[in-house]
Amino acid sequence: MTQLDYPYQDAFNRQLADRSMAAATRDEYTATLKDFFKYLENFNPTYQRDHRVNQLQTADVQQYMAMLVDSRQIQNQTYNKILSHLNIYFKFLFSHNWTPYLPTLDLKSKPKQAAQPINYRWVDHLSDLLTNPRLHYYTRLTLLLISQGYPVQVFLRPDFTAKLTTTTWSADAQTFLTEFRAFITPLQDRFQCGDWFLKQRAAADPHLTLPGLHKYLKPDEAIVEFALSPTVLYQGYLVNYLRRHPQKTDREVIAALHLEPDSIDYYRRLAQRAD
Repeated sequence: MTQLDYPYQDAFNRQLADRSMAAATRDEYTATLKDFFKYLENFNPTYQRDHRVNQLQTADVQQYMAMLVDSRQIQNQTYNKILSHLNIYFKFLFSHNWTPYLPTLDLKSKPKQAAQPINYRWVDHLSDLLTNPRLHYYTRLTLLLISQGYPVQVFLRPDFTAKLTTTTWSADAQTFLTEFRAFITPLQDRFQCGDWFLKQRAAADPHLTLPGLHKYLKPDEAIVEFALSPTVLYQGYLVNYLRRHPQKTDREVIAALHLEPDSIDYYRRLAQRAD
């Protein structure tokens, strides 16, 4: 029997599927709820007592959301998305009488923050970043993979590494990857897993999660002096590409960057507004 990542996961996934929700969006719900209940498991006395979701109330969700803001320093947009995920989940439980409470009912979304300038210049300094030993291996690997056009939701998937066997790397990238393999090989041997983003402690699932990756990225922001959010880095990569290839047609850019057609105008506008 497959172990569930959070209570009523199978039933909730069926409802999301019935709503014709994209697989990537369903994965976001899973990531949010898995992280939420893992946090409760480790830090919340209410849930730790008997692991009953029907005992959770507003203060329990507030505790988790406050941690996201204070410890992980998430932006308001991310806060609102996570709160929305939790709200839909608890409404689902409430509609089935699996909980008598709506612990998200009194929680309010945060105001939209002013858009920050996109840092697209980091791509031009990739060699210096890859050779900086103060940056964690996972930070440098994140930068390298995003510079190759891979968004975080792609390169954190199991078995992604196998797709890189035919990739042509620059000399600096090859040097870094040689050092990285020396770091990752003992973990791969321990977990009997060939992937690159692995936890450093024993776990049933050895793959590093997005919240887990942020624990490596966040401290390194003080070293590089720019945001290392994978989403923001990826936007910077796209803007950098469009600025360096202004002559390419929409069709060529969409093919090269694997963008959705309705995204190209948005990123072209960002590129035009970039300093």
